[in-house]
Amino acid sequence: MYAIIVSGGKQYKVEKDLIVKVERLDAIVGDKIKLDVLLLSDEGKITAGNPVVAGAYCEAEVVGQGKGDKLVIYRYKAKKNVRKKQGHRQPYTAIKILDIVG
Repeated sequence: MYAIIVSGGKQYKVEKDLIVKVERLDAIVGDKIKLDVLLLSDEGKITAGNPVVAGAYCEAEVVGQGKGDKLVIYRYKAKKNVRKKQGHRQPYTAIKILDIVG
């Protein structure tokens, strides 16, 4: 059984006991959250929502907060002595999928 969930404007394919890094959520480690299910697949039977599957949700537990790898953004204009270096680390929340209820 797997499901397509939505969190932070992005969609993720999840299964039971999978750990997924999603956009940062305002939750502390150990909190249990419920996520909307857009599509549900159970032994080959697929149920699609409009936009979400009625009565279906995904239970997850927050296992950690963190920041992703550093990205370096470097801009320059040739022959103009214009240079700008900037870094970015995207915050994330790691969640463990406990159950998919459908």
